[in-house]
Amino acid sequence: MKPYLKIAALCAGLIAPGLVFAHSFGRLYNLPVPFWMYAYGAAAALAVSFLLIGYFVSVGSAVSSTPSRDLRNAAWVVALRRFRLISILKAGSLLGLLMCLLTGFFGSQNPYYNFSMTFFWIVFVLGFTYLTTCVGDLYASINPWKVMVDALNRVISGFTRGRISYPAALSHWPALLLYMAFIYIELFAHTKPFSLAAILSAYTVLNLFGVWLIGSAAWFRYCEFFSVFLGLIARMAPLDYAPGKLRLRAPFIGLLETRAESYALLLFVLFALSSTAFDGLRETLPWVNIFWADKFNIITPILGKPPVYFYAMLRPIYAIYETVCLLLSPFVYLAVYLLFISMAKWITRSSLTLRELALRFTFSLLPIALVYNITHYYTLIYTQGVKIISIASDPFGLGWNLFGTAHFFRAPLLPDMGLIWHTQVGLIVFGHIVSVYLAHVEALRTFETPRKALLSQLPMLGLMMLFTASGLWILAQPITSGG
Repeated sequence: MKPYLKIAALCAGLIAPGLVFAHSFGRLYNLPVPFWMYAYGAAAALAVSFLLIGYFVSVGSAVSSTPSRDLRNAAWVVALRRFRLISILKAGSLLGLLMCLLTGFFGSQNPYYNFSMTFFWIVFVLGFTYLTTCVGDLYASINPWKVMVDALNRVISGFTRGRISYPAALSHWPALLLYMAFIYIELFAHTKPFSLAAILSAYTVLNLFGVWLIGSAAWFRYCEFFSVFLGLIARMAPLDYAPGKLRLRAPFIGLLETRAESYALLLFVLFALSSTAFDGLRETLPWVNIFWADKFNIITPILGKPPVYFYAMLRPIYAIYETVCLLLSPFVYLAVYLLFISMAKWITRSSLTLRELALRFTFSLLPIALVYNITHYYTLIYTQGVKIISIASDPFGLGWNLFGTAHFFRAPLLPDMGLIWHTQVGLIVFGHIVSVYLAHVEALRTFETPRKALLSQLPMLGLMMLFTASGLWILAQPITSGG
């Protein structure tokens, strides 16, 4: 191995040690069969699924109303209503936010022993997202910032009415910008309990000001990015929940009930895809070598040596380089997506505009975004998430044992890497098959004939195969902790 590649391999561990832990657990896993067999197998599964869906899914089933069952009067729902479950969950969400602030400011600054880090990043950001895929948009009712402003409205009459009308042209752009800022913080800010508490405090102030300025309805629909993100995720849930409404439906069918309103929401969905892919990609040695080994020979002629020899000097520039790549990633995905949509428009000679077609098929990408998220992060639920049981007894990291659980799950739970890899492969293929199905149903609703609908999906099938292969390739890359 060339000397600079040895140094680059070492720097791979120095650049993002925390994130390496999140994905690889500090060890290599050798695939039982060559990667190309997984890639071809996944592509074949998509192709066969495409043919089966095209044959069995008819126009009638595509345009018919989605069957559902009203659960409002079910015995267990009535019992939960009498128990005032939503009121309890509202109080719990507000208490969770308050505990994140208190433990962040006044507790131990060791992230593994402070309540705020595990509760916010693992239990809420990951765990609650996965829960939402099952129970629906529960967050809309128990959002701690909404609970807070509703309480303020009882004290300050008219607080949630707003002072100005929300400009329609802004659409979901504020939510997208806040979502990008959040992912930047997650990947690059290296937050500690105190800085997380400061960020949550600032976000709380922003929510209060936003509601005061444009009103509660507009703020939580267009600006508060957790509401937008979890609202999108909830469309995939078999339970369709809203205050006064609870119905059972087929999983993922909620994605066909509405369409994206604007390019801002399309970019929001694409960023959910691209940011997760980027998080996995930036940990791989091929990605690190692009910059530090100067694979394209751009910097070496200027410096006289590969950039890795100037690590200390170039580290800030590398951080800027990665940040720019992250922020540009949804626009790169948008360009690719629009290319395939334009191919579908050309094949079918559709009279619909490119914008209309792009927005119609936006939500068919959400199952892919979901499985990307799960495959990259779900292991954190049982490696770090379960530790919330012990941390709850000692939230400030001061040696307490309030509930007698302080010594539970102290030892790390090391998952079997073979099981993880095959679970990841299965989830990615499953997510893409669901997306193929949703896109085909939307095509049957959009185009004049079943033939045109099927033809329109040939480019989309190519896009799904591209996403599948790239997702599996990222997961298959050798990553070590650099130790």
